Amino acid sequence: MSSTRVIAVANQKGGVAKTTTVASLGSALAELGQRVLLVDLDPQACLTFSLGIDPEDLDLSIHHVLTKGVPATEVMATTEDGVDILPATIELARAEADLLTRTGREYVIRTVVEELDEYDWVLLDCPPSLGVLTVAALTAANGVLIPLQCETLSHRGVGQLLDTVHDVRRFTNRDLEVWGVLPTLYDGRTTHARAVLENISETYDLAVIEPPIPKSIRFAEAPAAGRSILSTAGTNKGAEAYRQVAANLLARD
Repeated sequence: MSSTRVIAVANQKGGVAKTTTVASLGSALAELGQRVLLVDLDPQACLTFSLGIDPEDLDLSIHHVLTKGVPATEVMATTEDGVDILPATIELARAEADLLTRTGREYVIRTVVEELDEYDWVLLDCPPSLGVLTVAALTAANGVLIPLQCETLSHRGVGQLLDTVHDVRRFTNRDLEVWGVLPTLYDGRTTHARAVLENISETYDLAVIEPPIPKSIRFAEAPAAGRSILSTAGTNKGAEAYRQVAANLLARD
């Protein structure tokens, strides 16, 4: 059994800093000496772009791995942030349709990940939907991390995601664990943000992963530089928060 920890970072609601979380956590784990692979499963390819790779320049992407059987090692790219990535392009939008009629489609990502046992961590950046690719990511994962924006009622989708997790546990991945909710875009000065957080852990009985990730303009600037915030603004509170989250995840059994 591989000791690789495979984490699906999922929330079908957009705008919750999901991709920022994958890039920043991956970089923070790499700083801690971990071997990290990021997998971009979002056809918008934001993760790919934010780590300095132009999707327009790619001939091969994760789409070809999942639907055409191209070996992951032929598609993988290394980044300046010390993590490897399986990049996405807009072609991935077709993968849902291509996989729908395929037998065993829930296992396509697990099959790829199981062959990449040289990594300590594989972080799956799920698309903002609960379609075939998200179900396949959950089927491949040991744990699910749910980034959640604390300033609005963005937790309405959490129930749907947890229903999907429940189905995946029942049918394709009995060992899947929900690691918890990661509060993002957090403004601790507002009672509203704190109330949303408490409400979530009570309503869904979910662990809250500490510390919350504070709001910062630096997060918006990092993708344009093609690096994670740990490289572009390493002493920023947001970067430090992701480092702490990474250390806490590493300390889990």
